[in-house]
Amino acid sequence: MIFVRIFALDFMKLLRQHIKPGEVYRRSDLEYYSTAVDRNLSRLTKDGTLRKLGQGLYYAPKKSKFGVVPPNDHDLVERFLKDTSFLLVSPNAYNSLGLGLTQLYNTTWVYNHKRHGEFLLNGKNLLFKLKSAFPATLSKEFLVIDLLNNRDELAEDQEQIVKNFLKNVDRFEALELVKMAQQYGSGTTKKLVKSVLRKTQLIHV
Repeated sequence: MIFVRIFALDFMKLLRQHIKPGEVYRRSDLEYYSTAVDRNLSRLTKDGTLRKLGQGLYYAPKKSKFGVVPPNDHDLVERFLKDTSFLLVSPNAYNSLGLGLTQLYNTTWVYNHKRHGEFLLNGKNLLFKLKSAFPATLSKEFLVIDLLNNRDELAEDQEQIVKNFLKNVDRFEALELVKMAQQYGSGTTKKLVKSVLRKTQLIHV
């Protein structure tokens, strides 16, 4: 009996050694270091070593002089997907385009190749959308194409979105706008961009 208890304690010590503050873990990341991972995770959650984020995800709190530093959204999604190929898009980012949008949204979209559906992770609503292609980083040209693609999902007036885009198309770099439309735009968005650029003679398309 004594041997069994020491053996269990050694695995608990081993598990703690592999937990680093500020890191996000999947249950499967930690099961290699424990013979009773669920019991150990419960214990580590109770003593504050880990915080459960949902969907089998855990966070080792990192403290600063201002308190506990929350997990990075990118790290959170990367561990959830077990993949680095994704793009985080907040509908609130559309408000930065100068097209008169003002609505605020309590969600973030995750463009990816693996998961679809809405998940609550660390108290945040993340809507995972399957996409065949998306850029590695956000740009204002991609954002405006994405806005036009998704305008039917927003609380803004769809016709007004288009009108404001037509009035302010010169805010965007024409060649990059065409590139983003060709690579990521819906059929309707591609036609709209092609038409407005021809009319404004910003580019020969």
